[in-house]
Amino acid sequence: MYVKLGLRRAQAISVVHIAVACDLDDDGVVRDIRLAMGSVAPTIVRVPDAETVLVGTTLTADRIDAAAAAAAASVTPIDDLRAPADYRVDMIEIMVRRALRAIADAAVPTVAPPPTLGGPVVTADGVAVTLGPGDDIVATVNGTEVTGPWSAGSLLDWLRDRPGLTGTKEGCAEGECGACTVQIHGAATLSCLVPAGRAHGAAITTVEGLADDGLHPIQQAFIDNAAVQCGYCIPGFLVAGAALLRDDPAPDDEAVTLGLSGNLCRCTGYAAIRSAFAAVAEEAPR
Repeated sequence: MYVKLGLRRAQAISVVHIAVACDLDDDGVVRDIRLAMGSVAPTIVRVPDAETVLVGTTLTADRIDAAAAAAAASVTPIDDLRAPADYRVDMIEIMVRRALRAIADAAVPTVAPPPTLGGPVVTADGVAVTLGPGDDIVATVNGTEVTGPWSAGSLLDWLRDRPGLTGTKEGCAEGECGACTVQIHGAATLSCLVPAGRAHGAAITTVEGLADDGLHPIQQAFIDNAAVQCGYCIPGFLVAGAALLRDDPAPDDEAVTLGLSGNLCRCTGYAAIRSAFAAVAEEAPR
């Protein structure tokens, strides 16, 4: 298990992060365990004191609490801009305890493996289609059927290779900054993390598709409130924002903050962006 604590949900340097590799026998006895922590010392550190508490025992509440306390006592982190040392120590104990309890309870979240690019694609109507080199990907992009050759790359690259669809941007290429956000079947999605083949049969909306008989309200609000800065992150903000406004036409500031927490602007603050959403919310029917 890997657990990270950051100050935001995107492009965040760790305040604390931990990794646990635990080998249990059929009776739930810990045969071997390795626990490492980062952002709490000059380098990544193992925590043998906590590991020793657990080896040869089961993950009972008492043992877990003892291991979490040993982990917290094993390092002397620094104070910095992200967090004071005592906060890091507190978080180590909490995060180690939660991770071990999840392992003990077999409550580790199940994460689907990355799709095999040449494997079957389940389209919106439930039909399984196998795609690979030499096949075409056919998707509905901004209401128009778009066909392009299968690619082993990302949906982001596949879209940008289609004429007139260069509005979606690549920022970090690792799912952190949100610049590449598109909507797939209405859900805001990071296209840099989606294999191109997954577009087959999908309904996709990019920033070019937001304007329908005039600019989308959030596009106009970005202009009116000078929320358009360098332009690199803006397509992702607009596409994610349009999805937010569809579900909540008059979001409050807290909802906007949560809805855009996966989008990062590197140029400046977010005051003008917040003002744009406030303007749309003010005009929304009550």
